[in-house]
Order: sequence, then structure tokens, then C-alpha cells
Amino acid sequence: MTDAAPSMTTLDAEALARALRELLDRLDLGYAVKDPASLKYLEVNGRLAGWLGSTPEAMTGTADAQWLEASQWPALRTAENAALAMSKGALTEHKLELGGARREFGVARVALRDAEGAPTALVSVWTERSAQRQAESKLQLALAQLEQQQQAAEALRRETQDQSLRDNVTGLYQKVHFEDQLRREVDLSSREHREFSLVSIELDALSAEAQAMGPAARTRILEALGRLLRGNTRAMDASCRLDDSHFAVLLSGVGLATAHSRMEGLRRQCATQIVVLEGRNLGFTVSMGVASFPHTAHTQEALLQAAETALTEARKRGGNHVTLASIRFELE
Repeated sequence: MTDAAPSMTTLDAEALARALRELLDRLDLGYAVKDPASLKYLEVNGRLAGWLGSTPEAMTGTADAQWLEASQWPALRTAENAALAMSKGALTEHKLELGGARREFGVARVALRDAEGAPTALVSVWTERSAQRQAESKLQLALAQLEQQQQAAEALRRETQDQSLRDNVTGLYQKVHFEDQLRREVDLSSREHREFSLVSIELDALSAEAQAMGPAARTRILEALGRLLRGNTRAMDASCRLDDSHFAVLLSGVGLATAHSRMEGLRRQCATQIVVLEGRNLGFTVSMGVASFPHTAHTQEALLQAAETALTEARKRGGNHVTLASIRFELE
């Protein structure tokens, strides 16, 4: 017959209490025992007393109000009352200003009760989490900084990649990218039976004053034209510099009439744009030819030709003009 396991009544309660206290000290944990009625300390170990800037002897028989600022101890009192009302105790976290430093603690509280269930003592075990929280905060900050660096690197990569496709002076796409965009737009519009417009633009002859000021004046005017073209086109559109003074704009999903209206507005902006160099307003104008797919042309090559023909007509009219390509009618 085997011996029965020892019961709690056969254990030395004082020896068990000493062992538990020693374990708590070895684990660098604070602990306290309080009177459930007054919530004054009946016992407190050196670790917890040290955190509160005191000693176990000095804290015995006192309440938290003596050791904490008025703004801090009420939160502890609320947590203690909640633990006294719970049969299984409670876990809470507290942030305290101790010795001029912000400290964070996790506190487990449980009430000891008599045979009738009345609380006889409130036991609490404290774990300082300041270092853990600081490490977590530093990790979160490092991760946030890493994310920002990655986003900045990605933005730089995209900008660098995009800039390789753009003209340095105007910021507009170069001819190769524009031709690729035009091919995709023709394919898409053919499949979905929708219209889009193509605009050919040429910078009119500069004024005598601008010509006299040399390349710097021309560069300043091209920069202004580039800004206006970028500002008057959407993300799905494409503006391009084909050569020194020749430009093109693809207006995705835009019909001939709407394209003409938008380009007329752009022409007026160009004619009234103030471009200053060395204290002088240079000024410039542009001529435009507007064609649409498929109403004025049914192929990419024909569309380009239609826009160029309309541009030629605009220049014949003296420049600073927007001309529409002829709409083709097919007889059945």
C-alpha cells in the first residue's frame, strides 16, 4: 500500500511561506501583503520597497498614499479593490513615476480568504517591465524607421526609373515611352470600342527679345511649357517631348470635342503665362493639332499623320491656334 500524498495540513506553512519568499527574491520580483480593510502593508519585500524608495520596515503599517503622488496611488487602490472582489484575483499593469523615472509594472493580486470566504489578506506580486517596454518601444521605432527608409528607397527607385524616361528640361516623357503608351492606348480602344485623342503641339517662333537672350531664354520657356502640360493632363494621359520644339499629348478616353476644349484652354494659358528671365517677361505661344481615334483615323500611323496635318494647318493660320483634324466618313 502506497503512502498518501502529504496534505496542506501536514505541510509546514511557515516553511512554505519562506520558500516562496526566497523564490520571489531570486526571481527579482516584488511582493507585498496588505490588510484587506485598510489596504495598509502587512509585509513587503526589499525589491518592492526599493522601487518605492523605502525599506520594508518603514513601509510596514503604511498605505500607498505615503509613498506615491496623489495622482498615482488611486489607480492602485482601484485595482486592489477589484482583486478583492474576484475569487481568482486579477492581473493589471501600472505606470508610475518613481525617482524621476517612468517605470512600468505588471501586478498579480489575489485575496486570501477564511472558511466563510471573507478576505483575510491581499497578496500582490510585482514584475518590472520598464526594460521590456523600452526594448519594445525601441524595436517599434527601429521598425518604423526601417519602413520609412524602405519607402523612401522605393520612391527614389521609382523616381529614378521614371526620370530615365523623362526629358530633363520639361519633365515630360521622352519619345520612346510615348510611342509605347500610344500603342497600348490604340490596342485598348480597339478592344473596348472607345475613343481617345492625340494632340500634336509645336512651340511657335520666339519673340525677338527671347531670341536675343539666347539658350537660357529658350530653356526657361520650355520649362514653363512642361509645367503647363503636366498640370493639364491626368495620370492616365501622357505628355511627351518629341524633339526640340515638338510635343505630343495623349488624352485617354477623351473625345474630339472635349480634347479641343481642353487644348484651347491650355493654349490660352500658354499665351498668358508669365516667364521671367533677368527681369524680363519672355512670353510664348503654341500651335496645336487635335485628332481622335477612331473618328479621324483608324490606325496608329494614320492618327499621328492626322494630328500632324492639323498642326500644320494651325501654323499656317499664324500660330497660337488649335485646329481639329477632319472627321472621316466612310460610305457603305
